[in-house]
Amino acid sequence: MDSKEAGSLLDNLIVAFNGRIAELQDLVIARNMYPASCLPDLSAVDASLKVMELQVQAIKNQLREEAEAIPKAKKLIEASLKQQKRLESISLHVPTYYQILPERVSALNLNTSLGSEAKTSGSELGSREAENVISVLPKEKKVSSPPLWYITIDELNSLSSYMRGRLTVDKVNAAVNDMATYAEANAQLIGIPKKKLAENLWEKALELRDIAATDAVKGKYFFLETDMRGPSLKLDNTGKAILTVLRHVGRISETRIGHQRVILLLKPS
Repeated sequence: MDSKEAGSLLDNLIVAFNGRIAELQDLVIARNMYPASCLPDLSAVDASLKVMELQVQAIKNQLREEAEAIPKAKKLIEASLKQQKRLESISLHVPTYYQILPERVSALNLNTSLGSEAKTSGSELGSREAENVISVLPKEKKVSSPPLWYITIDELNSLSSYMRGRLTVDKVNAAVNDMATYAEANAQLIGIPKKKLAENLWEKALELRDIAATDAVKGKYFFLETDMRGPSLKLDNTGKAILTVLRHVGRISETRIGHQRVILLLKPS
């Protein structure tokens, strides 16, 4: 029952109550005229009045409770509206492919990374060596996930038109996904003991360990320019443009160690 309905019911009861009072007055007059016959009628009126008083008190209690609940309801509505705006903002900025991200993250224990690497770079990693690495990875201690710090439409639009070119938020954020995959694959490879690595992978693992030990890279997730093999980030003009955009919006930084160009993933500040 809302306040309007309770108020309407109270008004009706007041009208009925006043009507009963008028009847009571008439009965009092009648009692003086016929004292013996009016007693049952007065008893009935008294019982009806008591019932009405109880109903009026119940309505007052209900109105008081609802009045006390109004501030709480207002706060709840305000909090709900703020949450709705927050979710709308998240929905606007999260790329469309994010729906499949949990599957990618759950599989991101290097299995998919090295499996795809074996398929796309046969000259560097044979399928047999990749399978050997994959078979031992579950026994190793997994590293924490690299930062997935997507860019927003406003950030992309804040860049000059010549810099962003034909890039879209979805295309850039898909590249962010790839970078996290590369970086986690390298982190896993660094942590695997030599006896559990194929010979070809051990040579790369040594190189990655040397790079990870430098002051510029220590403690950070990173990948090499040569790791950029897609599916969304490749070593082509589009890939270079994406790296430029991500560098300007503070998602990555770059350094050169030896002959390798190293891209560092930055964590949100």
